[in-house]
Amino acid sequence: TLFPYTTLFRSLDHKKSIVEKAYKNFSHIPTGLVPAVLNTMGSPLQYNYRTKLTPHFDGPPGYRSRADARAGIKKAFEKTPEIGFMQKNRRITLDIEDCPIGTDAVRKGMKSERARVAVELDKYKRGATILLRESTQRVPNSELPSPIPEDTIAVPVDGTETTDLKTCITDNNATSTEYIEDFTFTNPAGAFFQNNNSILPPFTQYIRENIIPPVSSSELPVKYLIDAYSGSGLFTITLSSLFESSTGIDISSASIDFASKNASLNNIPESKASFLAADAPELFKSVTYPADETVVVIDPPRKGCDDSFLRQLLSFGPRRVVYVSCNVHTQARDVGVMVHGYVNGKDGHGGLGRRYKIESIRGFDFFPQTGHVEGVAVLSRIDEPLPEGLSADVMEGVEEKLGADVADAEGIIATGAVEGVKPTSDA
Repeated sequence: TLFPYTTLFRSLDHKKSIVEKAYKNFSHIPTGLVPAVLNTMGSPLQYNYRTKLTPHFDGPPGYRSRADARAGIKKAFEKTPEIGFMQKNRRITLDIEDCPIGTDAVRKGMKSERARVAVELDKYKRGATILLRESTQRVPNSELPSPIPEDTIAVPVDGTETTDLKTCITDNNATSTEYIEDFTFTNPAGAFFQNNNSILPPFTQYIRENIIPPVSSSELPVKYLIDAYSGSGLFTITLSSLFESSTGIDISSASIDFASKNASLNNIPESKASFLAADAPELFKSVTYPADETVVVIDPPRKGCDDSFLRQLLSFGPRRVVYVSCNVHTQARDVGVMVHGYVNGKDGHGGLGRRYKIESIRGFDFFPQTGHVEGVAVLSRIDEPLPEGLSADVMEGVEEKLGADVADAEGIIATGAVEGVKPTSDA
């Protein structure tokens, strides 16, 4: 859903309030243990920022009898269907001719794909989702093609003698390329990668500035990084220079293959950044880093972390945790588990009393003109028992109580289902 915010500052203040309300309503943490949420970091681009869109169209309308189905008779399209996105809270596809938050290359791709579907409509017997993914080729200015191809957007790279040539990929199995400062990342076009390239340099710089704890004479220095849910290696690679050794872990072997290739592309030796595929219940089994000298970065999908992962995390007990999330509501729920040190009311770490303190919480406007906000929470381990009055019982069955809605808790906020929380459409 797009929100026509009247000013950037109003938008950022609103998104800060979304983070605040998420922790108030979903963390089960007393107010005194939640630090003041920092101001939301804005996106350098307010429009033309999104590098991936997936519009879709529905199958042919009309009833098909059981006899037709048995006979293999399928409905055919009588006209070009609406191609776009689902209307919020309704099962209706809105026809979207152009999407102003998409990059210029993606918008070109949307125009050409809409035209292609209209021409090839007889090939479709059911609905389909269209992939629109920007890919970049960085070339020296002396090697620029002339003229620039019609399907290509040329963007000069500031301070260099190079130009980025941006095109739109529509094949899920193709490889896309992204540049983040001096880093190069390749990825399967249909796989997940952050979709706002413009904010990634200040975002990754913020993580760099906050991932190492303050130096203390009584504690060992942090030397190791574990990047859980590592995907194609964004954090492992951009943070590797800060650590003696870094390990990216993911359940997808395909993602791990690309992460390893990306480390090689960026001239990072395996001794500095390695990757391994692990089953979800055993993500930390192969980790040999000492917990007191290790920081863990987690960037899970929208549904957040499951009980198994949180129990493993608490059992390992890293010195520091940086939790990145595109759903601050499930993030707040999981951070509540780490602050309590209990998973669904059960001790997740063998009675060691291991839990975490929130150092900072900040939103990042990865999704301008929408009601969504990325959250970063920085936590440090504290080897202290629960404070008086903070009972582990409050965490008993938290996921079950929230039910399926917690996987998309913005929906709860939007409908006003939580008392005292305004819908996110209220700017």
